Amino acid sequence: MAEGDTVLRTARRIDEALGGAEVSVSSPNPRGRIGGLERLDGKRLDRAEAHGKNLLLRFGDLVLHSHLGMNGAWHVYRQGGAWRKPAAAAWAVLSGEQWEAVQFGGPTLRVLRAGALRLDPQLAGLGPDILADDFDLAEAVRSLRGASDMQLGEALLDQRRIAGIGNIFKSEACFAARLGPWRRLGELDDADLQRVLRAARELMQRAVADGRHGRTVYRRAGRPCPACGRPIASRGQGDANRTTYWCPRCQGWRVTSGRPG
Repeated sequence: MAEGDTVLRTARRIDEALGGAEVSVSSPNPRGRIGGLERLDGKRLDRAEAHGKNLLLRFGDLVLHSHLGMNGAWHVYRQGGAWRKPAAAAWAVLSGEQWEAVQFGGPTLRVLRAGALRLDPQLAGLGPDILADDFDLAEAVRSLRGASDMQLGEALLDQRRIAGIGNIFKSEACFAARLGPWRRLGELDDADLQRVLRAARELMQRAVADGRHGRTVYRRAGRPCPACGRPIASRGQGDANRTTYWCPRCQGWRVTSGRPG
């Protein structure tokens, strides 16, 4: 799934290519015609921005909302350049004079009234954006405090608590902060939560800058921990059973009723 760093990089790339331009809009794949894209044809793209894993392209009083899910992607090409995917797979094509932004797949592609964003059920409930310029660490800690019974790893993925963190940076941030992802939030003090949130933000900012996901524990199950040498462990966590990676020695391991907890 595209995490907040990927979406922010995408927003910046689209803004650089098409920001301020009038665009023509087409939908080669019929799926893209469901969300009202034709309403944007000939409008000026004011700006592209990200909130967590959500991409928002603002066209005056209309906003194109995209969520890429597990397999979606936006590509930016020079006009006339070869695409990396078949044209029939494109849900949306936004074309300017020199550049075009092409969207392939994803669970959400829809046009909304700008004034409706703050009431929209998919967007209004999002927590603080971990990559926002005005990210408020104290506000983010308070948001996590509202889920004291949740395990840390699961809570970091809850977009209603903190927006933008995905499975990669959940595991990497917990390791960087030396906190067990299985610990309940109620067991952690504010300094612990601040540490893991700072780690997530710094790691994701680095990924925004260089486009790379440095992996210390993620998808390294069985390999030696770079800090202590013990094998990295992995296990499904939360209702979605997303795989968590951690070092049992550096981050601790407790068992409650036969499960990490």
